[in-house]
Amino acid sequence: MARPAGSTDTHQAAAHRKGATAPGTPQARATAPGARPAGAPAAGTTPGGATPAGSPGAAGIRFDRVTVAYGGTTVLDGLDLTVAPGEVMALLGPSGSGKTTALRAVAGFVRPASGRVMIGGRDVTDLPPYKRGIGMVVQQYALFPHLRVDQNVAFGLKAHRTPRAQIGARVAEALEMTGMAGYARRYPRELSGGQQQRVAIARALAIRPGVLLLDEPLSALDARLRSGMLAELSRLHRELPDVSILYVTHDQIEALTLADRIAVLDQARLQDCGTPHELYRTPRTAFTATFVGNANLLRVRAGEQPGAVTLDTATLRIAAADPAEGPAAGAEATLCIRPHALRLAARRDAADGTGAEGPAGEPEAVAAGEAVVPAEGASTPDAPDAPDAPDATAPAASAASANAAATPATPATPAPANPASATATAGNRLHGTVTDVQWRGHTHRLLVDAHGHELRADVGDLRQPPRVGDAVALTFDAEDAVLLPAGLAGGAPVG
Repeated sequence: MARPAGSTDTHQAAAHRKGATAPGTPQARATAPGARPAGAPAAGTTPGGATPAGSPGAAGIRFDRVTVAYGGTTVLDGLDLTVAPGEVMALLGPSGSGKTTALRAVAGFVRPASGRVMIGGRDVTDLPPYKRGIGMVVQQYALFPHLRVDQNVAFGLKAHRTPRAQIGARVAEALEMTGMAGYARRYPRELSGGQQQRVAIARALAIRPGVLLLDEPLSALDARLRSGMLAELSRLHRELPDVSILYVTHDQIEALTLADRIAVLDQARLQDCGTPHELYRTPRTAFTATFVGNANLLRVRAGEQPGAVTLDTATLRIAAADPAEGPAAGAEATLCIRPHALRLAARRDAADGTGAEGPAGEPEAVAAGEAVVPAEGASTPDAPDAPDAPDATAPAASAASANAAATPATPATPAPANPASATATAGNRLHGTVTDVQWRGHTHRLLVDAHGHELRADVGDLRQPPRVGDAVALTFDAEDAVLLPAGLAGGAPVG
């Protein structure tokens, strides 16, 4: 697709709330400076990310404390959120969280009980859907059964009065983008469910809308096609940087892959909002931690020193939190550790059960013959390098060696200690017993009963994984553990 003239590749991806916003709220986090790693504010936006009314070419979305209720049941409660022009915002949450209701409020299919919906700085709350200038893809395809594929894709272009000379090229472009170019003359009944969904996506993309609403559009596609469509949607985002995309999904991989920011909803309320990196690395609540990725949530007590916590009898070190937000000494808190951050220590360290660490720099890899051995090809710091095999240049090498013998030898510089091993040894240790081992192709998922919690650890593919009942030690670095702020457990199960 041709890039619109004067477009910019970077945008402010921050939410804006009228009036003061309390620190620590999802809105305050979304408006924090640098909420989106790249880019300055887009032209025509305020520092908070709201789009001024009448700004030319702007197509952002603004939820101004939108509440939707069916009968006496509130299904969306006071949503306050801004999607900047050109931003991909994923609405992520479980079934019944309100994410699809929010999308339908933008489309005009439901009317808010209170609050306003803005598109491009214009209040569209009272406008019918066809006057809002949006493209939409839903889960049910919604194709016209009596029209061919190319006619379905062209329908929106004709409704928008696109010049006839441009329609054919735009249809072909959209079908090529979605991998459906070879099916232009078929009818929907002659397509599989996944193919029908791709036609629906092509129809929405063909009109090049200012706002694109996607309601779980990839749910009918297989894994390979889903991955390809995510790449195509990312390309669309780059080529049309002024298009705002609201992407509803319950698939965390889709949200992490495609979105500039993710709004996490649960029980009709906005729970958290931030960049994928923020939500994954520093979740604010237990719900966010467990819904955006997998997490081990451990009940701990804050220690006397900053960055120290106790779990059962173990004392752990974590990255020190802001004293203003961290719990008081002795207070209960929740420690979040991602499964991939846990490493499997050597069997000799697990067997003693003391948690004492060896000398700094002691290798963590398990030597051959022990219960746990790295897969072939993995580095083993304990093992000496294998001698090089002789080759055809040996005589020349011997002559060169003879000449070099006449030159005084330069003292060899000791090789630096393996930094990964040093880091692992300097990290925290949790001792426990393996309760299950699951092979997942590129990793082994270990379930370990440790200190009263069932821990999940994703470690590299092991040639000889531990067995159920084996005693093991898991290590992690202080920087890989997050202490959730007090009072923000979010209701998710802990432990």
